[in-house]
Amino acid sequence: MRDTERLSSTTVHNRHQRGDGRGRLGNGAIDGPDCPGSLIVVSNREPYRHEYEDESAGSDGADADGEPPTEADGGARSATARRSITVDEPTGGLTAGLDPVVQETDGTWIAWGDGDADFDVADDRNCVAVPPDEEAYTLHRLDLSEDAVDAYYYGFSNRVLWPLCHGFPDLIEDRPTDFEWYRRVNERFADAVGDHADEDSVIWLQDYHLALAPRLVQKSVPDGATVAHFWHIPWPTPQTYQHCPAGVQLLEGLLGNDLLGFHVESYVDCFLDCVERYVPSATVDRADRTVRYDGRTTRVVATPMGVDAESYDRDTRSVETDRLPSLFEEYGIPHGTALGLGLDRLDYSKGIPERLAAIERFFERNPDWRGEFTFLQKATPSRTEIDTYERYGEHVRSEVERINRRFATAEWRPIVYTEDVLPREDLCALYRHADLMVVSPLVDGMNLVAQEYVAASVDGDGTLVLSDRTGAHERLGSHALTIDPTDTDGFAGQLEHALTMTAYERRRRMNTLRQRVFAGDIEAWMDTQFDWIRRVHDGSGEGEPSSGSGPDSTEPTPPV
Repeated sequence: MRDTERLSSTTVHNRHQRGDGRGRLGNGAIDGPDCPGSLIVVSNREPYRHEYEDESAGSDGADADGEPPTEADGGARSATARRSITVDEPTGGLTAGLDPVVQETDGTWIAWGDGDADFDVADDRNCVAVPPDEEAYTLHRLDLSEDAVDAYYYGFSNRVLWPLCHGFPDLIEDRPTDFEWYRRVNERFADAVGDHADEDSVIWLQDYHLALAPRLVQKSVPDGATVAHFWHIPWPTPQTYQHCPAGVQLLEGLLGNDLLGFHVESYVDCFLDCVERYVPSATVDRADRTVRYDGRTTRVVATPMGVDAESYDRDTRSVETDRLPSLFEEYGIPHGTALGLGLDRLDYSKGIPERLAAIERFFERNPDWRGEFTFLQKATPSRTEIDTYERYGEHVRSEVERINRRFATAEWRPIVYTEDVLPREDLCALYRHADLMVVSPLVDGMNLVAQEYVAASVDGDGTLVLSDRTGAHERLGSHALTIDPTDTDGFAGQLEHALTMTAYERRRRMNTLRQRVFAGDIEAWMDTQFDWIRRVHDGSGEGEPSSGSGPDSTEPTPPV
């Protein structure tokens, strides 16, 4: 095993990372690609969130429960104005990657405003200039009611589309008014786009929360504007899609795009299959990957998304050498044990119970590893307003407790489970020193955690254990240890392989993985996106874009 001991009237301040610890990327901000027109990004999540700080009533005029005084209290606006406000910055991944692009284009970002101070810092059009200290672009926030959020977000988006697209039709909850709210909120997003778009605009919509919006946007913007959309989760087969309420309307909505992107070719194929089956008046051209419908042509492309590999490499190298021993002490991990790592939201698509079953089987078959190998599972509670998620979290916690009771000793637990927020420094320390990283979703559109781990493996001697049901497997599977997450024996066997692999083999595999992650990073992905958008915008969308990012593209050597 490896030696794990290596080592306005409102005051706005104290900019924060998001709660998952994966915040803005710091000094190595990505240079944005060249957008062919004025850029309007549309997403459910906002890039900046304004929140009131928790302060005592004596210092900020708030009530004892932390709420600002109401109008009935008198002087509400002046009291509120004295409260300090913090600003959450973009989380890792797409939001942080797109932020500098929108800044460079003096663009507009339209999103749901969910911070408790969001609308107190906005103008009468619900717009605010961001970032707060630079004011480089306009953030237009939608103020959604509790009913709208419950039905549009927790309802149709995450009780219908999420389980549908991840292949769990039995978990679909089609509540009576959810789709109507979903439609209304999509209309509001489209109306907001219309307030900002001109004939040269590029409107780039993000993900499954906005499936109806493209066609609605096309009706609200000038003819010269270009509408593009990236779908960040899988697309289901026609057999699964038949369970989708309002499925035809969703397909018609997405066919309002000039460009529609997915992570991998199999999702493109499934989307075209669904269009052929459920929108018979559409004409699908498989060779060109285009759909002609209602007088418009939609080009459908596959472009795998990456991470900011350079920033993970840089930040990992800067972590203090005593950080890992401190983490081991904090979580009761014996020094010198081999370390396995899992990092997931508590979501039924992530395959955590199947992972725990494989770890249990590993210790059944390898009793000599008791006390010598610890698996650290970091889990982030998610969408707990939905009963399915709450029950899933309870099941995961109970399985951890059961397995630990079975194998633990006085000094050691086989599984260390935490739902703590991990600061980026801690995350990088764990990525760097984990002997193996397990990424085992039952299905995942891409999975950026696998790529983050590789980018942070600056010593080149970790091992990635990767589900063959992730989009990331298409690029990384040949040099990761592939698993079927439902094959408990095979999964356990790959854990054994990871822990007994020679140093030469670990380095050989990781070197290739790092080359691929650096070659297909977030900047390369966005370059490819905007290359496609430019071709569509200019009316020359023939052939492939020049900036490919697949495994066979030219691969730069990552830092050593």
